Order: sequence, then C-alpha cells, then structure tokens
Amino acid sequence: MHSKKKSIIILLIISFIFVIDQISKILVVKHFEISNQAIILTEFLSLDLIRNDGIAFGLLGFENSSIYNLITFIIALIIIYVLYLIQTSNVIMTYFYAMIAGGALGNLIDRILHKSVPDFIDFHYKDFHWFIFNIADIFISVGVFGLIVLEIVQKKNAK
Repeated sequence: MHSKKKSIIILLIISFIFVIDQISKILVVKHFEISNQAIILTEFLSLDLIRNDGIAFGLLGFENSSIYNLITFIIALIIIYVLYLIQTSNVIMTYFYAMIAGGALGNLIDRILHKSVPDFIDFHYKDFHWFIFNIADIFISVGVFGLIVLEIVQKKNAK
C-alpha cells in the first residue's frame, strides 16, 4: 500500500477509535452525574461507572501520585513505541497497532486530564463480574489478540 495512503488510513483508524472512546466516556459520565443508576442492557451486560486509577482492567490501583505519574509516563512511552511500530510493520500488523494506539491514547488522555480512566462496560453472570472496561480497552485487547494470532499464523506458515 502506498505510504501516504497507509498513513491516512492509520490516522483515521486511530482518530475514530479515540473519538468514539471519548464520546462514550462523556455520555456515561454525564449519565452517572444525573442518575447514579447502572444501565441494565441485558441479563449479562450493564453499564456501571467506576474510576480506574490502576493499569489495566482496574489492576494495581495507586494511591501514590508519584507512582501513578510514573506509570502514566511509561504508558506514553509505550504509545510512542507503538506509533513507531506502525511505521515499520507490514500492512496487517499496522491495523492492529493502530487499534492499540487509538485505545491507549484515549485512556492516556483520561489519566492525564482526570487522574483516572472511566470504565463502564460490565459483563456479568449472576454475582460473577468480569473486569469493568471501556471502548478503548476493547480496541487495545482486539489489537493485542490480533497480533498474537498473526504471530502464531506466521510461525506456522514459516515451518
């Protein structure tokens, strides 16, 4: 694919993910400012706002602002590295890296501006709840999963 065309497509993917992530967070936060009630979508899915000041899926929350700031800085460095990988990888991989970058940028902005990331998608079965997550987390997870599958397929084809 032509480099300029590839760059425009990647920029559009990252921007689209970033924008829908931010819009979804704004809408959910506004809903919970008005009514602190979870939105029950199905028996297994609801929207319930939590503030994540940890790393991923609420893991490792930090009360120490120095550690929080260090983790935020490391995340920013990782995003820069992912953007580098977009420029140096094959076409299929760049789409997965773009998903990761778009989601990671959305969460990074929240960490910087709000000192936490709003998570609100709650999959559950009766009293068992999976980690509550957001749109950005979905794209990050799909991007990482896609890279893993691609790596497995490429190694299998190389044999």
